[in-house]
Amino acid sequence: MVAMPAIERPTDQDGIIQAFLELDTPPGFKAELIEGEIVVTPPPDGSHETAFSLINRQFMRKAEIEFDLSGNKGLITPKGRFIPDGTVSRVGHFENSGSWAPAAGVLLVFEITSTNPGKDRGPKRNGYAAAGVPCYLLVDRGEGKVTLFTDPEGEDYTAHVQVDFGKPIDLPAPFSFTLDTAPLK
Repeated sequence: MVAMPAIERPTDQDGIIQAFLELDTPPGFKAELIEGEIVVTPPPDGSHETAFSLINRQFMRKAEIEFDLSGNKGLITPKGRFIPDGTVSRVGHFENSGSWAPAAGVLLVFEITSTNPGKDRGPKRNGYAAAGVPCYLLVDRGEGKVTLFTDPEGEDYTAHVQVDFGKPIDLPAPFSFTLDTAPLK
């Protein structure tokens, strides 16, 4: 991830948001506004995309509800504008939304760590909790662990379960299935 130098960052919140929304990123890159900092991330590597596919397939095959799984949907949170690797919502939830939509109504987001895992482990987790997203699934490739954060309260989650790659992790209702993390090893 590449953060814009402080010199290029406006000092007021409206100015930061305006600069962010006008940002022209190279093809394949994504820009997020995380706690007042504009962060530009290069396209994901192959193992990141493989992990995304493994998780996506399991949701599609095993979940007990119908839902939409969006890759790279822009979400507005109290901590900024985030683009999770995966966003799970009820069918049609984003039907009439633009590039950026409020996180309200999202059932689960997941992140797969890449070049700057600290953003996924802390600020983005806090932003999703502050937005009231019920479940945050973190696939931490650097640590070799999957963590499910639940029960958002304020700016963090009050409960979490963590397993090493290779161990199963149970997802709560409305998904109600066990995620197999063995393929992530």
